[in-house]
Amino acid sequence: MKSLFRCPLCGTPLEREETRWLCPNRHSFDRAAAGYVHLLPANKKHSKDPGDDKAMVAARSAFLDKGYYAPLRDSLCKAISQHTERRSAPVILDSGCGEGYYTAGLFQTLTEAKREPRIVGVDLSKAALRRAAKRVPEAEFAVASVYHLPLPDRSADVLVNIFSPLAAEEFARVLRPGGLFCYAVPSDRHLWEMKQVLYREPYENPIKQEDYSGFVWRDVKEIRYTVNLEGASDIMALFHMTPYAWKTPKEGVARLDRLDRLTCQVGFDLHLYQRT
Repeated sequence: MKSLFRCPLCGTPLEREETRWLCPNRHSFDRAAAGYVHLLPANKKHSKDPGDDKAMVAARSAFLDKGYYAPLRDSLCKAISQHTERRSAPVILDSGCGEGYYTAGLFQTLTEAKREPRIVGVDLSKAALRRAAKRVPEAEFAVASVYHLPLPDRSADVLVNIFSPLAAEEFARVLRPGGLFCYAVPSDRHLWEMKQVLYREPYENPIKQEDYSGFVWRDVKEIRYTVNLEGASDIMALFHMTPYAWKTPKEGVARLDRLDRLTCQVGFDLHLYQRT
């Protein structure tokens, strides 16, 4: 069966066999028992086990499965469903797909709309991809870098980037002309109440609409709501999903860790760009 991925070593098409992916030049990539394939060359691997670890992935997966970020998922699915309304078998790339929460939502939405989507997801974390492949066994998942996507030029109809590294030049390469690039960023007061606990002088997130070469900005979907976090585990799981986990003083983390409930603003801006 032909894969949507290409060989990361020579760029030729890959064929999916039962236990491996194989290119015409005999480069072979084993299929993991969990269902994903490893397409990150050794010289692009900057640590022994890159990406989020098993504990981080499990906490994030449990948090997302409770529906706290469902409005973002639903807005994303609606935007992509509208964009692919007249397309048959659209190719969707989830760049930095994590455990596949948004990937699964897209697959379900487009399948129910009779679009017959072909979906691929890439991430550095093997722990995340184990869960993603389980959520959406019909999709293809690979360990790969978003800066060196193992896809042919102009092969994707839609590219999704939800809180993952931005590689605009590479995204422009793999998207077809007219393709949709969906990019989610936090709004100015996203998780404001959490930041009030973490920092003595909390700050708003900077908001700026960026222009990217090869793309035209089309629209932004503003998603604003409030969540009631019940239990320290959900509070800390959300905290570890944010950049604050890497730069918050210990005393701020300790204050948050003592809470057993938190009502918090949630805000996302889902930017929609079109490939020129």
